[in-house]
Amino acid sequence: MKKILFLFIVLSAQQFCLAQASASATVESRATVIDPIQIDKSVDLDFGNVISAYNPGSVILSPDGSRVAYGVEISSSIPGNVAPAEAVVTHGNNNYAITLPTSFSLYHQENPNQILVIDQFTVEALTGENIDVLKIGATLNLEANQPAGYYTNDSGFNVTVSYN
Repeated sequence: MKKILFLFIVLSAQQFCLAQASASATVESRATVIDPIQIDKSVDLDFGNVISAYNPGSVILSPDGSRVAYGVEISSSIPGNVAPAEAVVTHGNNNYAITLPTSFSLYHQENPNQILVIDQFTVEALTGENIDVLKIGATLNLEANQPAGYYTNDSGFNVTVSYN
């Protein structure tokens, strides 16, 4: 009887040890699909009319649409079309980053060897719940005695937005 009792205890202990060798749990899973971020241009960047000078100069166009000239002149009587660039960002109330170019060139319409360089881009976001309006300004750099004419670059510059 002692042998049967001993055998029963050994077998019971062995099953107990095997029962502790593994365990499992049920894990739920889920995902949230968000709308892709979107950007649409609504207004092009336009520095308006600038009067060339004997020295190099620049015009700073702020996101609020105000202009300040250094070394060149701007006319209040014939300002031309002056507008910061504007883009609408649809972001679903998610955080995002804005990437602007370091610089961008404009070419004289009749003489593409004559260029103007735009740099020092600035941006102001008018925020909403799911949609923001970006206002973009920059600095227009002129050489001394910059030839008169219409300067443009039809390829445009990229404003990139991406979720953080």
